[in-house]
Amino acid sequence: MSAGKLAGKVALITGSSQGIGRATALAMAREGADIVVNGRSPKQSAKENSAEETKQQIEALGRRALVCYADVGKREQVLAMFEQAVDFFGHVDIALANAAVNVKEPIVRTEWDDVQRIVDTCMYGVFNTCQQAARQMIKQCEAGRPGGKILINGSVHADIAVKCHGVYSMCKAANQHFSRVLAVELAKYRINVNGVNPGWIDTPNERTFVSEAQLQAGSQKLPWKRLGRPEEIAAAFVYLASSDADYVSGQTLVVDGGLELDFGDLVSGIETD
Repeated sequence: MSAGKLAGKVALITGSSQGIGRATALAMAREGADIVVNGRSPKQSAKENSAEETKQQIEALGRRALVCYADVGKREQVLAMFEQAVDFFGHVDIALANAAVNVKEPIVRTEWDDVQRIVDTCMYGVFNTCQQAARQMIKQCEAGRPGGKILINGSVHADIAVKCHGVYSMCKAANQHFSRVLAVELAKYRINVNGVNPGWIDTPNERTFVSEAQLQAGSQKLPWKRLGRPEEIAAAFVYLASSDADYVSGQTLVVDGGLELDFGDLVSGIETD
């Protein structure tokens, strides 16, 4: 068996206790990376959606894993997470800013506490994660360890206007341009910065907003007639984290089964009027 595309690398993935984050952690582990698993707190979720469960699955693949609990919207916790990761592994080669939160309400009805919570996680959390990753990777570069990969999990909401996603969309659009600026600044260090914009993906979080019946009905309105799978987004991140994408930077890969091309009445019957 080959060593894998990410052999010898350490990947830090925020929000990797479930969904796309967990799928990406496992995909990168299969390609040889050791993983820093992040969850917001040990009490955040049930065991089957926990950072510790992700860690166990990574270790079952024969890779090392470290759990670091941190709220990415709290800057001091992100700094501490990177320090812990470097103390344990010695370096961080890949960082994926994946953690996110959303509240689906019309803009005029969105509570200010929810606005702050979304912005703290989806925008400031991305900034905190990417900035600390960049600082660590520059330090490594100056010490002779080449390059690095900084990744951002975005959303098609950065490009299309869908009701009841106002604050979330604002953050995702901001992150998309932020990644371009960061890519320009880090090019001289051969640190790549790229993102993936997923479409509608079948994750546990989706079921906090709609029923299973609504979810399945909505999926039939997609061009591909199904929701995307977390593993399909993970595959895109593995590509961008690998040497295959060494000449790709400042780009956003849309993985949405054609949703952006034809989202029509996708939210009909499931959005909050």
